[in-house]
Amino acid sequence: MRKQGYRHSTIRYCIQALKSIARRANLLQPESAKAYLAYAEISESRKAKLTEDLARFYAYMHLTFDKPNYRRIEKLPFVPLEVEVDQLISGVGKKTATYLQLIKETGARAGEAWNLRWIDLDPEQRTVNICPEKNSNPRQLKISLRLVSMLNALPKRHKLLFRNPDVDPLTSMEVFRRLYAAQRRRIARKLQNPRIEQITFKTLRHFKATMEYHRTKDILHVMQLLGHKNIRNTLVYTHLVSFEGDEYICKTARNVDEASTLVESGFEYVSEIDGIQLFRKRK
Repeated sequence: MRKQGYRHSTIRYCIQALKSIARRANLLQPESAKAYLAYAEISESRKAKLTEDLARFYAYMHLTFDKPNYRRIEKLPFVPLEVEVDQLISGVGKKTATYLQLIKETGARAGEAWNLRWIDLDPEQRTVNICPEKNSNPRQLKISLRLVSMLNALPKRHKLLFRNPDVDPLTSMEVFRRLYAAQRRRIARKLQNPRIEQITFKTLRHFKATMEYHRTKDILHVMQLLGHKNIRNTLVYTHLVSFEGDEYICKTARNVDEASTLVESGFEYVSEIDGIQLFRKRK
């Protein structure tokens, strides 16, 4: 896989999958592995992914493998309410909160955010440069003054914002995910809202894309925001959520500074009455 140009993370997860199968079946006997998949209580999509890993392994071992017919089942991603995202961010630790706020505002992938360097951040222009993953496009994205303050409050012990460069990035990310899952579980129980436990790093990327399409109705803008090279990957956000009949938070602004603060917080302008500007944001 390395010779064929696969990423380190893809190779690592493939090895983990093969080791997992080997604990439950004889990996050197393709029929044994197929029998395990046939009765395993895992999703059809997961089985389809495992058959791809097995096919590569058996090709390498020069073993005949009649690949079973599993297919990925496409599902619409979960999109939480903004109030749920904000409750989660306010309840976790400082580093985790900053990381979550960054993904919420930029729609960056988890790995893209995890590998950000201090030189990628421009606090004066309030921008961040995203180095792409998964063959997507690089992009420069605007961030809020609040996020700039949160980032500047992080310790600057290394050249990277969130992780120690001397530790394997995949290992450190796995540890970070486990710590985040524990914090998320605690907050969900405290607020008695099980939906919060469904909010993953990828969920925040879906949230940003959905909100941006709702705000702009511009699929090309969302495509550029996410760094997609194929618009088919972006089109799912055009039918994720129906916002008709949704409830909104209403705020007013009497001057430019107040209006700017509301816009940075995600509010959209509605109208002006008696010199007072009205803004709204979906709950």
